Amino acid sequence: MPLPLPLLLLDLDNTLVDRDAAFRAAVVDFLAEYGLAAVDVGWVMDLDGGGYAARGEVAAAMADRYGDVVPVAAVRALLDGGGADRVVLAEDARDALVKARAGGWSCGIVTNGRTAQQVAKMRTSGLDRLVQGWAVSEAVGHKKPDPGIFRAAADAVGVPLEGAWVVGDSPHADIAGAHALGLRSVWVSGGRAWAADGYRPTHVAVDVAAAIHHVVRSA
Repeated sequence: MPLPLPLLLLDLDNTLVDRDAAFRAAVVDFLAEYGLAAVDVGWVMDLDGGGYAARGEVAAAMADRYGDVVPVAAVRALLDGGGADRVVLAEDARDALVKARAGGWSCGIVTNGRTAQQVAKMRTSGLDRLVQGWAVSEAVGHKKPDPGIFRAAADAVGVPLEGAWVVGDSPHADIAGAHALGLRSVWVSGGRAWAADGYRPTHVAVDVAAAIHHVVRSA
């Protein structure tokens, strides 16, 4: 009887889905709704830091800037939603995941963030039907690169973590996390150059579809 293929763990934001594009679209509509300067989209995006900035700090800065015209509840709604209703799974990424599953791979998502928002992204994009489980940092109490969240994702999928591949766009959260666990990894570079010291990904791919195809071919 052949041995099962290893686990494939994938990051969500700006790896499987373009989280920044979805959030930018939500910010554009938010500014338009309240008659605010469209050029402020850049300020909000910089403040947000690709989703890594503390939500409370972002909310406080936006309330300070827009408090005279925007209800605090509206700022909170924007940040709570995070563009989750606008995320799209690209067809090449979908096809790559389908191919991996058809080839016997167990696939899971490991993501930092708020549970409701991240699960909404998976459902909006259809990823909830393409993977076998996921771990969200708020729900499991561990945040990448903490090993605990990778272990939680493996448990959610129901396969051992040993021998897994990790795919993600963040050197610190994804690749360093994989390195600490002795796991193989693919960095989704988006055309960026690797700059971190002390560890490197097993492989570099320009996008998530290419990353998944590399993992499948490596089996």
